[in-house]
Amino acid sequence: MACEMVELIYWRDVKKSGVALAAAVLLLLALSFCSLISVLAYASLLALSAAAAFRVYKNISQAVQKTQDGHPFKEWLAVDLSLSSEKVHMWADVFLAEFNCGVKMAQRFFLVDDLIDSFKFGLGLYFLTYVGAWFNGLTLVLLAVLAAFSLPKAYEMHQPLVDQYLGLAAQHLNMVMEKVKAVVPMGGAAKKEQ
Repeated sequence: MACEMVELIYWRDVKKSGVALAAAVLLLLALSFCSLISVLAYASLLALSAAAAFRVYKNISQAVQKTQDGHPFKEWLAVDLSLSSEKVHMWADVFLAEFNCGVKMAQRFFLVDDLIDSFKFGLGLYFLTYVGAWFNGLTLVLLAVLAAFSLPKAYEMHQPLVDQYLGLAAQHLNMVMEKVKAVVPMGGAAKKEQ
């Protein structure tokens, strides 16, 4: 599944990537104008209407041509969609491991296990207050989808130039962090003195 996602965001198959991007953007735009229940109901009604119209068309076509093809969706009706208990347990274990990791990290940040890490986390939260004032959640999800479908391909096409500028930015960031660590005697500097 992860490999298929990588293929989509790198536009290996333009048709599939275009359909996936269009479907995601349309869903997010629909959610920005209507409630989730309305979007699900209208999408389901549209799918049901399309399937019923196709079934009626196939039945009329079979009657006119005097063929015995049967139900047009018989292959899809034969597909077993039930979940095995092993798969459910596997996904539950993955979720539980990620959840426990997140709780442990939140515990470290909020109970100030490391002052520098908690300070960085606080700065991130402060930054998020401004982001929340500028955008709502759905707009951020829409921007994330658009970035996921454009940034990896742009990076792949211009990798040397991007790597050069990211290296310069990392050098400047390291210089600033060294200056901050020299002024604030905690974290790494405090451990070296002991």
